[in-house]
Amino acid sequence: MSMLTLERLVPGQEAEVVGLRSGTQARQSLRRRLLDLGLTPGTPVKLVRQAPLGDPLAVALRGYVLSIRCADAAMVEVKVLDKVGAKVGEKVEEKTA
Repeated sequence: MSMLTLERLVPGQEAEVVGLRSGTQARQSLRRRLLDLGLTPGTPVKLVRQAPLGDPLAVALRGYVLSIRCADAAMVEVKVLDKVGAKVGEKVEEKTA
C-alpha cells in the first residue's frame, strides 16, 4: 500500500494520519504546530472541500474543521480508508445476522 499525503485526497475521501514529514528548522516548527492542532498518527481525517483554485483545503478531524494550505498538507502522510473505516486492502469482517 502506498502512502499518500493529505493534499492528494479528493473531497469526501477519508484517511488516517500515519505521520508528519520533517525537514528544515522552519518546517520543524510547522510540524510541531500541526501536531498541536491534532494531526497526530492514528487520527481519522476527511477532506471536506477544496477551494476553487485548489488552496486551501478544509479537513475535518477531532470534531472541528481545519483550513490548511496545500504546501502544509503535503507534510501529512495518510492511509486512505474505505467506506467502513478500514484501511484499503485490509480484510473487513462482515456481520451476519
